[in-house]
Amino acid sequence: MRYQDVFKRKEKKYMLTALQYRRMREGIIAHGMHPDEFGLHTIASLYYDTPDYRLIQHSLEKPVYKEKLRLRAYGSQVLPGDDAYVEIKKKFKGIVYKRRFAAPLPEAVQGLYEGRFSDTHGQIGREVNFFLQRYDLHPACWLGYEREAFYSDTEDVRITFDENIRFRLEGWDMTLPPEGTPLLDEGLYLMEVKIPFALPLWLVDLMTECGVHSRSFSKYGTVYMEHIHPRAALQPAAIRKEQTYGQVL
Repeated sequence: MRYQDVFKRKEKKYMLTALQYRRMREGIIAHGMHPDEFGLHTIASLYYDTPDYRLIQHSLEKPVYKEKLRLRAYGSQVLPGDDAYVEIKKKFKGIVYKRRFAAPLPEAVQGLYEGRFSDTHGQIGREVNFFLQRYDLHPACWLGYEREAFYSDTEDVRITFDENIRFRLEGWDMTLPPEGTPLLDEGLYLMEVKIPFALPLWLVDLMTECGVHSRSFSKYGTVYMEHIHPRAALQPAAIRKEQTYGQVL
């Protein structure tokens, strides 16, 4: 599989009911959008944060600039020898910038634990190293979901539908079965529209017809607010870091 390593785009999110999902999916296919080569596939992401969750707290304040780091793997069964992706995602004035590199899973986990990657990963590796040296990071949240993505031959538009979004607050080993606690009510889908500039008019008309409206939504942010924040104050940050890294290695 080949995944794109550098992105610069706007990303708009929409929460859909099952009926809205079916109507939107039918509508974009009727307009000529195609499923990408991966079909419906599983994505697993491990989000890293400081022991006091500084990154997600800052992100939830909706600043002009924010950033995050995660480890991502693809497939319903991740094997120890598979590649994983170390990703930095930044957002500045509404524009999303994502940069990442691939590495064998053990190398990626070890590099994140030690706080440094070798020079073989080029400029993006150096950016990750700077990020790791700036923050005292530890695994904070595992997220998994199934995604189907669509693209257009004639327009620079990509639309994804995420379903069965689930999370774990322990069990950081990426080779474990991609199981967790449901994050959303049953029957809800998260649609993301990724575009360089404005939404195409046909898509605006389709969303209006389906009663779909943009909303702010962060998977990790929702986990933090609903499941981490209420209990974070009960456990000292230094103890949390020691426990979470022990579960990775």
